[in-house]
Amino acid sequence: MYSELFDFLPRERIRINEPMKDHSSFKIGGPVDILVLPESVEEIQRTIHYCREKDIPYFIFGLGSNLLVRDKGIRGVAIKVGNNLRNFSIFNEEIFAEAGVRLAELSQAAADYNLGGLEFAEGIPGSLGGAVVMNAGAYGGEMKDVLKEVRAITPDGKLSSFKPEEMKLRYRGSIFQEEELIVVSALMQLRREKAEDIRARMQDFAKRRREKQPLEYPSAGSTFRRPSGFFVGPMIEEMGLKGFKVGGAEVSRKHAGFIINTGNASASEVLELIAIVKAKAKEHYGIELETEIKVVGEE
Repeated sequence: MYSELFDFLPRERIRINEPMKDHSSFKIGGPVDILVLPESVEEIQRTIHYCREKDIPYFIFGLGSNLLVRDKGIRGVAIKVGNNLRNFSIFNEEIFAEAGVRLAELSQAAADYNLGGLEFAEGIPGSLGGAVVMNAGAYGGEMKDVLKEVRAITPDGKLSSFKPEEMKLRYRGSIFQEEELIVVSALMQLRREKAEDIRARMQDFAKRRREKQPLEYPSAGSTFRRPSGFFVGPMIEEMGLKGFKVGGAEVSRKHAGFIINTGNASASEVLELIAIVKAKAKEHYGIELETEIKVVGEE
């Protein structure tokens, strides 16, 4: 069924029954039928065209840093953009980068060129593409502040450019979530600053991350979106759930806004723990917590 993929992709970039736990920062997830590792926009377009022509379900992801794959895995094709499309260039105060570049790498590169504006991203583990889709942010900064243009593949397989006013960027949201659009590159507008000021902010953010976030455990970052007027970590702590476990999944003792994999957690354990936290939040605060992580795969 999948043999025609070999007509336009090298065999070493097609993996069969690939464990998704090896492609997720959570280190959780069953196998995907076929994992494709494209190295160009054209290869993404051809893979999508093939899947649509054959009526094969497909899923696109970056570095898997905001992803929970269910235990039975993913049927069809998963297309991994992260670590593959990772070219970037800097000209004057602009950075053009492909979607697979690590956001933290771009932050460091910008600092090397005395360009400010991406300091908030120094410790964000995901790819640029995922960061654009989620309008990722931290410490008062977000992608919305720097994006000048984004290129994405549209549902009909063509490349289209989006200006900031067309992106619908908001807290952890964008048009790229709402519609079937695949981000392949972005142009970012930064600003010239003193190197010592940029580095000082980055060092401060890195220190704060190390002190407050459970970086020593696999996770998918912040588990829940921040509800209006509340901070999730203190909410969960007040409900007495800090350190609460279901199997190998635990509400972090360091930061209750994170659910971590303490060893061999399954996706079902993580999802059960999420359900418990959500039910408690509804009971205590009357709030419907929404997850920030993307859950995919067969139940």
